[in-house]
Amino acid sequence: MGWMGKLVGGTIGFALGGPLGAIFGAAFGHAFDAGNNVDVADNRQRLSSVEQHQLTFFVAAFSMLAKLTQVDGRVTQKEIDSVEGFMESDLRLDTQGRHAALNIFRTAMNAPGTFADFAGQFYGRFHNQPQMLELMIDILLRVAVSDGGMTHGEESLILSAVNTFNFSNSRYEQLKSQYVQTADKRYAVLGCSPDDSDDQVKRCYRQRVQEYHPDKIAAKGLPEEFTRFAQDKFREIQEAWEQIKTAREIK
Repeated sequence: MGWMGKLVGGTIGFALGGPLGAIFGAAFGHAFDAGNNVDVADNRQRLSSVEQHQLTFFVAAFSMLAKLTQVDGRVTQKEIDSVEGFMESDLRLDTQGRHAALNIFRTAMNAPGTFADFAGQFYGRFHNQPQMLELMIDILLRVAVSDGGMTHGEESLILSAVNTFNFSNSRYEQLKSQYVQTADKRYAVLGCSPDDSDDQVKRCYRQRVQEYHPDKIAAKGLPEEFTRFAQDKFREIQEAWEQIKTAREIK
């Protein structure tokens, strides 16, 4: 069924705790009636470890995106459209998923919790899973540039997440170059440089394939609703490798 199905069925409660738990409770508290009061320990038994990860990722993503759109002082319709476009085009959420995502997004926009609060709790859950941290940075970058360009305020906020996540600055620049043309995107996708040897490029490719296979990412707690996003990233890795292999005549 997954965490989303359990949410709709009213069989989970406020399982997260912390600032993300406050968003979850405010966004979905109406779904739980007085006859369904179960304590937090019982709630956690109802969610598998992977489902808890999925719930955290989903709530954190749209809570952080909400604060990202507010960083420059006011939220424009173009920014709202870019987030909704990400839900529809990149994630291809169904009606139920879009409703949940927008509920979290709007709740977080009006909540006292900060971007740093949400990023800190996300890091606490995924600190030993670098692929999940990178996916979150990638999502923030993708949405930030989708309305025509990333502002100084938006990048400053994303860089604060990079710092919170103890994320490599060089890897951040590679991710950024996939959206803001500062380097050869093909090499950025593989996490290497045009100056690297063929053997090094091959090693980077194999590492990325191993790390970002959608099935492996899903097992680490990526929500089912984000699976298509992971599949697109995996496809980008394969396409970048094929282009580099052809250009370099690698056998």
